[in-house]
Amino acid sequence: MSPQTLDRPRTGQSRHRTAELTVTARPRRRLRPRTLVIASVAWLLAAVFLLPYTQMVVTALRPADELRDATYLPRHFAWSNFVDVWRESTLGGNLRVTLLVAAGSTLLVLLVALPAAYYTARISFRGRKLFLLLVLVTQMFQPTSLLVGLYREFYQLNMLNSVWTLMICNAAFNLAFAIWILTAYISSIPVALEEAAMIDGLSRFQALIRVTLPLALPGVVTAVIFTFIAAWNEFVMGLTLSTVPESQPLTVGINGFIGNYTVQWNYLFAGSVVAIVPVVVLFAFIERQVVSGLTAGSVK
Repeated sequence: MSPQTLDRPRTGQSRHRTAELTVTARPRRRLRPRTLVIASVAWLLAAVFLLPYTQMVVTALRPADELRDATYLPRHFAWSNFVDVWRESTLGGNLRVTLLVAAGSTLLVLLVALPAAYYTARISFRGRKLFLLLVLVTQMFQPTSLLVGLYREFYQLNMLNSVWTLMICNAAFNLAFAIWILTAYISSIPVALEEAAMIDGLSRFQALIRVTLPLALPGVVTAVIFTFIAAWNEFVMGLTLSTVPESQPLTVGINGFIGNYTVQWNYLFAGSVVAIVPVVVLFAFIERQVVSGLTAGSVK
């Protein structure tokens, strides 16, 4: 074996060591003052927005005899508040009603908004801009301005204290936003993809299901989450159209802890924590798709 062949591994090892030294010898990037200021302001704003939620959780864990204490933290954490709030109230039934109303209204919105948004985005018809303008105008109406008419209508139809009534009302008031979001997102998808699928033998409906709908998934998720959250947090219609405690949504059930002379703050905040946890978890899982759905059509 020649000396040259013996020196090759050493040369490779020396090169590898030299590369490691060059990598480790790189100076660390220093944070600019502007970056530090922006990060500090961001953390400060996050702390300000999280303080009410922190206070809500702390108050939910306070015993009844420590509610008036001027302390940030209780001396004893009463975890039993979350158990008692289920036993001493109709919160379980209210949670079931809210889940049914939010899921049902979201499904109704998708069934109506998807065909309307697809037809508006793909077909140029007379009155298209007027239709979109009317959709936008309906979004400006507040539910409180229509409560008297809605109550009279559902009273004559004998549909008060019904889950279906709350589903229909929530779907009607969130339909305009879903149509706008889905129209913007479907318009950003090239029509050539559907035309190529129809050349291959698919019908327009099959092209919508197999091609357009998977590509429009971020927009669909955005419409779903906003409709679900709006139906989950709705209070005025649930208070007016549901008078029986067992048929009221969760927001109205939580309001039952506020009496004429006393307020059960520990149970009130315990129920509020239960009410926000599902929405926070749902939004955390689909945050990226919501952001991409909201920015659809903004860049061409």
